Amino acid sequence: MKLAGRTAVITGGAQGIGRAIATRLAQDGAAVVLADVQQAAETARALAAAGYKALGVAADVTSPDDLARVAAEARGAFGGIDILVNNAAFFASIEPTPFEDIDPAAWRRVMDVNTLGVFLAARACVPEMKRRGAGRIINLASGAPIKGLPFMLHYVTSKGAVIALTRALARELGPHNITVNALAPGFTLSENILKNTAHVAKFRDAVVKSRAIQRDEHPEDLVGAASFLASDDAAFVTGQTLVVDGGSAMV
Repeated sequence: MKLAGRTAVITGGAQGIGRAIATRLAQDGAAVVLADVQQAAETARALAAAGYKALGVAADVTSPDDLARVAAEARGAFGGIDILVNNAAFFASIEPTPFEDIDPAAWRRVMDVNTLGVFLAARACVPEMKRRGAGRIINLASGAPIKGLPFMLHYVTSKGAVIALTRALARELGPHNITVNALAPGFTLSENILKNTAHVAKFRDAVVKSRAIQRDEHPEDLVGAASFLASDDAAFVTGQTLVVDGGSAMV
């Protein structure tokens, strides 16, 4: 129960990687606030039924008002915010596309969710962390910008920006005892990815072959690293990108 007494906000926390991380942090003793555009209340009820402290809040990470409401509800229900996991992102629905065929509107949408959403969630939650004198921010990045994945230029660019944002924000928030780190998964077989047969067909076999540990990656493969970064064990770790992809991208 290393996170007992703490509250974690997880964006995109109702499904896939977000739900797996939320479940692990709840098992570690944290109260979890699931901010998601869909299924937030249902997933929170399932966690509560299992004996955990959980709250679901319907929220779009591109909306400052929605995220301000998430922070207010977290404080009202659990007294504040100690941990923010910026997990919400566009990926599963993106079709591999040559860069010159990417529609600018699609580019903007990916950047809005994957980068603006991280900024807005941090802006909403950091005042609560400052009020409590410490905090942990974990930004879900990707191994894709490290490897230079082709045909996904908007996604790769957005996740490269998340890594840069993580480093700069770590410098800014260090004096407030708030750590900021990035967690970079590889190609992970969440339920939404499995629904996109184009992704699975294009990436799965090649990615597995590129790994030192040659198997599929599942959301549960990421939860130990998230638990570490959220805990006191990582109190002197900040500005870092922890790649969890079975040894495909090695840095």
